Amino acid sequence: MTRMIRLLTPADAALYRAIRLEALEAHPEAFSSTFAREQEKPLAWFEERLTSSDVFGAFIDGQIVGIAGFHRQDGPQTMHKADLWGMYVRHQAGRAGVGRCLVDTVIAHAAKHVEKLQLTVASQNEPALRLYKAAGFVEYGREVKALKQNGRYFDEVLMELFVDGSGK
Repeated sequence: MTRMIRLLTPADAALYRAIRLEALEAHPEAFSSTFAREQEKPLAWFEERLTSSDVFGAFIDGQIVGIAGFHRQDGPQTMHKADLWGMYVRHQAGRAGVGRCLVDTVIAHAAKHVEKLQLTVASQNEPALRLYKAAGFVEYGREVKALKQNGRYFDEVLMELFVDGSGK
């Protein structure tokens, strides 16, 4: 089994689109976007996402099995922060350590560009919470009723990691 993580490029838009739509369909409670919204988007829209954010793809034996995005905040007073977003690992790769490798890759990338990496995760997503805590993220808040899907609300846990070594 050969495992590789690399930055996706606009040339990977079709691969990215397929796994992103799978993620939205499989776990609609975990994302602020929806399958219905993104399935209508043209391939050029996915190409643009791969241009405007750094999205990493995890591959096993040449097949994409996971994704995680990095987006630096662009406000003049928030450029020291970035978001880890859109994390998803296919079920069949869930026990292969792919999630941790993706998170570690985004953390290493963030350390070159920002001081702090933030993320949000659905409060009921225990595997993701364990993964992020194991990687060093700490909870700094909770947004109650952050997402609403089919009349049901989901809280999100706000987490952060200082990647500049300051610890705060």
